[in-house]
Amino acid sequence: MDNKISDLIGKNNQWSDRITQSEPEFFKKLSLQQKPKYLWIGCADSRVPATQLVDLAPGEMFVHRNVSNLVIHTDLNCLSVIQYAVEVLKVEHIIVCGHYGCGGIQAAYENSRFGLIDNWLRHVQDIIGKHRELLDQLSDDHSKLRLLCELNVIEQACNVSQTTIVQQAWEKGQKLVVNGLIYGLEDGKLNDLDISIHNQEELDAAYHRVLTRVTNRVGSDS
Repeated sequence: MDNKISDLIGKNNQWSDRITQSEPEFFKKLSLQQKPKYLWIGCADSRVPATQLVDLAPGEMFVHRNVSNLVIHTDLNCLSVIQYAVEVLKVEHIIVCGHYGCGGIQAAYENSRFGLIDNWLRHVQDIIGKHRELLDQLSDDHSKLRLLCELNVIEQACNVSQTTIVQQAWEKGQKLVVNGLIYGLEDGKLNDLDISIHNQEELDAAYHRVLTRVTNRVGSDS
């Protein structure tokens, strides 16, 4: 066996032993069911470990990750995760979490070419086009990239809210909130982007409210 894989298995055994020593029934209970309250849709970036950065134990959060934390209405993988989380697990919160310094966002911004993934990042370039005037108010690329990371989270939170899965859950009166957060690699802190959607009626108002806030902030900084 490859030494690096052996190292991972060794670390897994140590981790398992530590948990078993502190809570002997933990894995037995975990194997019987999962009842997470959260669905986390985050970036696949190795520096953004979903459960670890919010200090949750295994079983407390359902997780889906992809490059640049995108929610695309034709992505059956992501939609299947959302459906299972909402309809079977009955999660109460869906969190879209992006992060500053996202390589996918930068690649889309710079129109870089890496192959197949360029088609995926086309969705980020659509966001750039949609918010071009706002982005152009900033003078440097660093600030534009940080803003684009935020705008991407906002757009993806709205995409989640527009899925038939979430729409139908709200129609049935199911308790479900869609939130947008962003993570700072430089300090390890999560920041609330102030988009929190509880039902269909709130969607447009929440979107316009957060965009107004971002626009005002950009105007004062530029």
